[in-house]
Amino acid sequence: MFHKSSLTVLTAAIFTACGSVSLRADVITNGSFESPLVPAGGFTDYASGSTAIPGWTVVGAAGGVSIVSGTLVQGCCTFPAEDGAQYLDLSGDGTNALEGVEQTFSTTSGTNYTLAFWVGNVDNPSAGFGTASTVNVKLGGLNGALLDTVTNSINNSTTQTWEMFTTSFTASGSTTTIDFLNGDPGNDNTNGLDNVSINATSAVPEPSSVALLGSALGVLAFWSRKRTYRG
Repeated sequence: MFHKSSLTVLTAAIFTACGSVSLRADVITNGSFESPLVPAGGFTDYASGSTAIPGWTVVGAAGGVSIVSGTLVQGCCTFPAEDGAQYLDLSGDGTNALEGVEQTFSTTSGTNYTLAFWVGNVDNPSAGFGTASTVNVKLGGLNGALLDTVTNSINNSTTQTWEMFTTSFTASGSTTTIDFLNGDPGNDNTNGLDNVSINATSAVPEPSSVALLGSALGVLAFWSRKRTYRG
């Protein structure tokens, strides 16, 4: 006879197994560009090839990128960060070429991941800030496959305004490299990037959890057949 207490233990085992089949946490390092700390109200430039931004490598044209304080005021405009105290300007310091940053992070082959990030825009051409902010996202490095192209065209002439974008990809190996590249023309001197995160969106069970779950379901099936026979 299969006692109620045994069923309780079995149910607990199933929940334990399922509970261990969890989604992995954000795999991006320094996604809000809070390090290194830059002077309040100012910015710091990082040339192509620099690894001084923790987690990131600056890629592309020699002009590089800039980490900007969210309290920066420049002429007409203010430039608040979307998250925290700082953000990244993909257009660098007046270079406005094909430049950006990349990061390589651990992934599980075959697992789906969701990428979320924010793009900042100031629509003020008379001040040298263009009309929109465009970011090209690539997988596999600077010369990798284009994952997405997004544009923030929110009209705000005096304050940097942020828009969130999401996209997804399936990892093909134990590591993945993602690039964020400036897509603005040479007459646009700002292209904000902030609050980058990547999270797995499909469950990745541990082998031991799969074995435990399989055993529990097997016992449950046996008990069900036994009840049917006795009934």
